[in-house]
Amino acid sequence: MRLLLVEDDTLLSGRLRPELERAGFAVDVVADGVEAAFMGESEPYDVAVLDLGLPGRPGLEVLRGWRTAGNPIPVLILTARDAWHEKVDGFKAGADDYLGKPFHAAELIARLHALLRRGVARPHGPLRVAGLELDEDTQTARIPATGEAFELTGTEFRLLRYFMLHPGRVLSKTRLAEHVYDFDTERDSNVLEVYINRLRRKLGRDLIATRRGQGYVFGTEDG
Repeated sequence: MRLLLVEDDTLLSGRLRPELERAGFAVDVVADGVEAAFMGESEPYDVAVLDLGLPGRPGLEVLRGWRTAGNPIPVLILTARDAWHEKVDGFKAGADDYLGKPFHAAELIARLHALLRRGVARPHGPLRVAGLELDEDTQTARIPATGEAFELTGTEFRLLRYFMLHPGRVLSKTRLAEHVYDFDTERDSNVLEVYINRLRRKLGRDLIATRRGQGYVFGTEDG
């Protein structure tokens, strides 16, 4: 899943980025409101973490701009812990959740996972699709019918999670790359094929079908 982190405190963003990446997010970091507005409008993010006190353009203005343009991206706003009015203003502007500073990275990650589950109306707990179970905390795939478990690399995890959140849908290489890699990573379609083949070898070749000229389809039979 691809995440936009908008935070002008470079110490905080520098601490959060590796934590978020370890949690399975492809992270882009911007430090001012003007760039945040542009990135949120031009890149297909799955979720955003938005500070309100930004140079260039206030965070609330950025959020209102996204919502006015019809951008439905889930947004978690960061605010001073005692600034209740900022929380109210944020919700009125279209925020989905808030977190007061200071905070623990683990709470931020838990809230982001909750937002993403809400967006696809899935229950709490491991992601289960097509006879496969994905533990997002340990980044491990398991086949309950056989008891087999498979550790995943960061890219394998992000790719499999995106497939499992969109079962039965044709996903092009471009779309997959946009949600699996951050902005600075070279999106080589041949490399993406390598990771898809790795998942097939681990989990079964029939789980991910190729649609020539269109992309890939992840299995739809729930087990």
